[in-house]
Amino acid sequence: MLNKLKQEVRHFNAQPHNFRILTLTNLVYALVLPVIDIFVAAYVMRNSNDPTKVVIYQLTIYTGIPLTFLLNGWLLKHVNIRKLYSAGMMLSGVSMIIMMSLKTLDLVGIGIAGITMGLSFGFYWANRDYLALAITNDGNRNYYYGLETFFYTIIAVIVPVGIGWFIEWKGGSGQAHTAYVIITAIVFAITVCASIVCFRGTFTNPGQKKYIFFKFHPLWYRLLSLAMLKGLAQGFLVTAPAMLIMLLLGKEGALGSAQSVGAIIAAVIMYILGRLTKPSDRIKIFAVGLSLFALGAILNGVLFNQAGVVLFILLLLIAKPLLDLAYFPIQFRVIEIVAAIEKRTEYAYILNHEAGLYVGRFIGAGTFLLLAYGISTEIALRYAVVIIALLQLCSIWVAKKIIAKGKVLSPDAPSSEEIKGKVSEVMI
Repeated sequence: MLNKLKQEVRHFNAQPHNFRILTLTNLVYALVLPVIDIFVAAYVMRNSNDPTKVVIYQLTIYTGIPLTFLLNGWLLKHVNIRKLYSAGMMLSGVSMIIMMSLKTLDLVGIGIAGITMGLSFGFYWANRDYLALAITNDGNRNYYYGLETFFYTIIAVIVPVGIGWFIEWKGGSGQAHTAYVIITAIVFAITVCASIVCFRGTFTNPGQKKYIFFKFHPLWYRLLSLAMLKGLAQGFLVTAPAMLIMLLLGKEGALGSAQSVGAIIAAVIMYILGRLTKPSDRIKIFAVGLSLFALGAILNGVLFNQAGVVLFILLLLIAKPLLDLAYFPIQFRVIEIVAAIEKRTEYAYILNHEAGLYVGRFIGAGTFLLLAYGISTEIALRYAVVIIALLQLCSIWVAKKIIAKGKVLSPDAPSSEEIKGKVSEVMI
């Protein structure tokens, strides 16, 4: 066992310097992601007892993200990418500070905190995606995302349980708000540490300075449809676990425990898949992830009780990393192909990709709000996720079309270097 562990460490150390630095940066920042994704939503739910406010908060975040992608593209012409990446991480702490300072959770205050978090996510994901694309290739992307997901899932065991029971412990003495303030301070300190690690890298900005285009290769439009389907779930599922657990279980401690169920198993699965699978296996991984997500949504909709929530969270914990492990390498491979064909910088496609995600997120969150205001909040929480999960199954068909047209996942697909040197040989 020890020899196997040493072998894995040697394999990681054999990766390029920037590969290791980006992985370590994301590892440090991963310590705060469960707080941002789950407990901020729980804070809104605890203090407003209104699921619609949670979704509105999420919508303001998702509105800020594409706007920041545009701003980031302009700033990349003048500012080093490490500074923008670091700013994104630190802004997440600033957003939490704004939220904790609100005396009443009105829509204006929630909107300001949400837009600030959207700025954070925009700077973080725009630069993270570009750097991940720049420092990996199609051969080691499964390993990169498998490694990241392994650490993310391990952290998802420790952080939610610790924070959840800390909030519940402080809440027992009437100091729940104080607990959230302490957590916010810790989050900000961790984002500073992640920024320091980031500056150890030698990351460079994109070469080409034009990022906005309105016409693209047909293969890219297929990927945008896949992005829209992915966004459907993101528009609701980031906050759905918190709302369901706070409604049906009622306490942050239970929230933390539910988030941690099955996470260790998921982490091991993700690392093994990342190390052993090939590009040709991604569609299978994608299909399994979507199927598990749909199964969890249906069980939650049918049961709609404590057992249903736990089963949903368990299956979602396994499904989400599976989807990421397959989706991001597919996205990057398509970017490499169309960027070489159209002779554009990769960041132009990362920017445009965000528009596809935003459309899906808006539809996903809008589906919840329509059901909540038109029928009831319970119906929205019970059935919106089922509708979205079933719609997402279409992603399997879309991904297969991408394979057929772009041969993105076929074992004999040319490398990125071959594509750039022989664009005419790529058959779309």
